[in-house]
Amino acid sequence: MVKRVLIVEDEPNIVESIRFLLEREGLDVREQSDGALAIESVRSQMPDLVILDVMLPNRSGFDILRDLHELPGTRPKVMVLTAKGQARDRLTAEEIGVDMFMTKPFSNQEIVANILEMLA
Repeated sequence: MVKRVLIVEDEPNIVESIRFLLEREGLDVREQSDGALAIESVRSQMPDLVILDVMLPNRSGFDILRDLHELPGTRPKVMVLTAKGQARDRLTAEEIGVDMFMTKPFSNQEIVANILEMLA
């Protein structure tokens, strides 16, 4: 069964870069650029993994991460991928319950390896 990844990110260049890398690995990649629509996208697309930016239009990634933990049933794994790499941001994400925290810029090899490991 093909694993599905939802990228919640408002920077088109980052979305296209990650999409290219993950589709090359055989993953089904979807995207959502509006923070206010992220939870609905998760509900409708049922991804195995959400790659989540912190700074999004209309809703913060931290708020979305909190909402994901309140969803009934099995929730997807979540990787926060952000330019906000301060220790405080990492701590906030970990307190909410993120599965992995990565900062931008990122190494293509590292992000693919981490995503494949999370989906294994």
